[in-house]
Amino acid sequence: MAVVFPGAVSRIPAMTATEQTTAPSPKAVAAAKAFVGAHGGSARAVVENLGRAGARVVLIGEDGLFGDVVVPDVTAGAALVEAVAGLTAHEWDGDTVAAMKIGAAHRRKMAGPRAR
Repeated sequence: MAVVFPGAVSRIPAMTATEQTTAPSPKAVAAAKAFVGAHGGSARAVVENLGRAGARVVLIGEDGLFGDVVVPDVTAGAALVEAVAGLTAHEWDGDTVAAMKIGAAHRRKMAGPRAR
């Protein structure tokens, strides 16, 4: 950590928050690649803004199963989609929702304890 004194001039350009978080982590890329490989070789990706928490990239495989990867921001999510072969960017449209296969156990889990 650099110490800056009043009146001192830094020769290192300051980085903004978006410049620091535009690339997805190697762990996120590896997780997305593993998902694509395990679910048919291609997947749809929907990037959702989570605010300060970052962004969620929902992955929907060819087999209809889904998972997610959390990244620092939406820009990193878009970069993740571009970095992984077989991922294509989508929105939550009718085709994307229809591609998801949600099993009975997952529906019960999402419904919560009052629905059981």
